[in-house]
Amino acid sequence: MNFYSRILKKLRLKKLAAVAAMGIMSFSFSAEAAQEINLDLDETIQRALANNRVIKQSITSRESAYWQFRNARRQTAPRVTLGAEWGAGWGAAVSGTYGGDKHRRFNETASVSIPLEVNGSYKEGRIAARYGINSADLQLENTLQAVRQQATVYYFNILQCRNLIKVEEDNVRTLQEHLKNVNAQFRAGTVAKADILSTEVRLANAQQSLITAQNNYDIAIATLDNYLLLPADTIIYPQDELTHVKYNVDLQTCTAYALDNRPDAAAADYAVKRAESNIRSAKAGYLPSVNAVASTGLSSNSFPFKPNADGESFTIGLSASWAVFDGGITETQVKQAEANLVNAQEEAAILKESIQLDIQSALLTLRAAEKNIETTQVAIRSAEEDYHIAQVRYAAGVGTNLDVMDASDKVTQAKTNYYTALYNYNTAKAALDKAMGIPVGIDVTRYVAAEELGKSAAEAREEAAVTTEDADVPVMNAPVPVVTINMTPENYITFDTPPVANSNTSNENKPAETATANNAKVETPAADNKPAESQATENKPAETATSDNKPATGGTVETFDPTQSKETAEPFRPAQ
Repeated sequence: MNFYSRILKKLRLKKLAAVAAMGIMSFSFSAEAAQEINLDLDETIQRALANNRVIKQSITSRESAYWQFRNARRQTAPRVTLGAEWGAGWGAAVSGTYGGDKHRRFNETASVSIPLEVNGSYKEGRIAARYGINSADLQLENTLQAVRQQATVYYFNILQCRNLIKVEEDNVRTLQEHLKNVNAQFRAGTVAKADILSTEVRLANAQQSLITAQNNYDIAIATLDNYLLLPADTIIYPQDELTHVKYNVDLQTCTAYALDNRPDAAAADYAVKRAESNIRSAKAGYLPSVNAVASTGLSSNSFPFKPNADGESFTIGLSASWAVFDGGITETQVKQAEANLVNAQEEAAILKESIQLDIQSALLTLRAAEKNIETTQVAIRSAEEDYHIAQVRYAAGVGTNLDVMDASDKVTQAKTNYYTALYNYNTAKAALDKAMGIPVGIDVTRYVAAEELGKSAAEAREEAAVTTEDADVPVMNAPVPVVTINMTPENYITFDTPPVANSNTSNENKPAETATANNAKVETPAADNKPAESQATENKPAETATSDNKPATGGTVETFDPTQSKETAEPFRPAQ
């Protein structure tokens, strides 16, 4: 079972597993048949681990390191060489010719050469190549952890955008209700027309903010689609909510764990060991090289061969070569290898210092976000109470319209700050998990310990596997075709320009129409004695375009809720 099959087995998606097993994953969707899926965080991570192209690149790097190791092992294998020679000539008889003036000769040779371990260069080559596999295994684990973090952030970004949509919807709804109150008081002659105009402007601005929030949500969905190797028009319904779960950790514990468990730090240590082995391999150039040689030869003047008594030969022995003076090539190679060692040591030191900074930054961000969650909860309660007071004062004629709208803005800002703090807390926790090196496929400390005991890379991987399925060596598969959308003319995205809020109240017989984010029209009552009526209160409901171009019926305010079905208006439930 290869790496991708193991991930797909965790997903329990039989159809997807069957396609991935063939090494082909093709998609063909139309606008009318866009895929709709429910995803929670765990399934999002598993899909990313199964499909992400960066992981595939890391697997190919591991495959390359493995064959480099095989190449190093075969440097001391016997080399068999076969040779044949044919010649002809004319002229006076010379030694080794047969018959007349025409001279022919057929020679056939075979030799076996075995390089001997004398100067240690072959041994060091195998050691360095083995460290290359170890480093590739750890870099693959580091890639898996990075993909887990990025998939988590993209998923949380969707949840954050969904929360901000709710905030902007509440703001639009609040301002619409306030606009009704302003119109009622204007008809009663207690407020000026300027209050209506300023409220309409504030409402239009809020509607634009809602449109922006909806667009950000769609972009977040498309971004996750791209990361999961899904068509960009796939509709994802997230099944989770951003929550605050207490994470009790301290800096010293996290840092100590990270220095022992970060796969990129362990890979850097193996890079140092490999550089040390390269120095020893370069110094082998100062010593002679020895080969064991055996050869045989056969010569004849006819074909097929009819060997002469003196035309056969067989030799066996040793051949040695020693570059007493090579123009300083070996010395330069040694100096270069020593410089590479110092560079690898500095890279390892920089990385370990960076790890400590990553831990501290993520932990500080986590703590700051946690404090902000508490303070913003208090701010929301205070802002809502302040808004209620401002409404009462305005209705009583002792407050201003500006007080009400400012109080409404404070409520919106407080809710935005709360959800932002919640988002920052969860993403900081994901960053801290990555900075600490929380394992995905292999436990780094167990892997390093197994390798130090002399076990091979495959055996060390089996020893350090988080699950039995992760013990298998990852296998390189054929590249997955590029995922595209069926871009036929009927699938092109079109953008409708929403109507601009009309603030002209001079005509008392025609109500001004204010556009909401969903193009639903809300009537702004004019200065007459008729009560305000919304267009959506008629017997025929207004159709409102949703993000997937499906019509939906709504009331006075058509809200956008990604957690609800566009067709049934009932909450989505996770796929069983």
